[in-house]
Amino acid sequence: MTDFNLDDFLPYQLAELSRRASAGFSRHYKKVYGISVAEWRVLAHLSQQEAVSVREIHTRVGMDKPKVSRAATRLEAAGHVIKAVNPNDRRLVELSLTPQGRELIATLAPIAAEYQARLIAALGDGAEDFVARVRALTDALAEGERGK
Repeated sequence: MTDFNLDDFLPYQLAELSRRASAGFSRHYKKVYGISVAEWRVLAHLSQQEAVSVREIHTRVGMDKPKVSRAATRLEAAGHVIKAVNPNDRRLVELSLTPQGRELIATLAPIAAEYQARLIAALGDGAEDFVARVRALTDALAEGERGK
């Protein structure tokens, strides 16, 4: 046996934290609105920009391109997303929210904000510092990925 303890390994702790935090919020939108985690991430990303390619979403949210494509196809079938060929690069398909998709995000955004407020409250007085450190670590790791 080694002295290695998985429970003390920071990547494991962060993965567990992410899994549990995501599961807590996803229970609501899965049950009430029938969307998956991947679909939520696509919707949330699209709510930040007008039209976005699958490639851009894949890069931003860290999901495999096929998973983003499947989520986009389901969202399109449900009437939340429109797919259109990029006029400047016909190889790219851009996604954008429909009015129904914007309405869904408008409904989910306050629920997401309330869930985040509960998570922040659970952190207590050090919440702001914790969030800043998580963001700094995320940025440092992203910079390392770009510098491969």
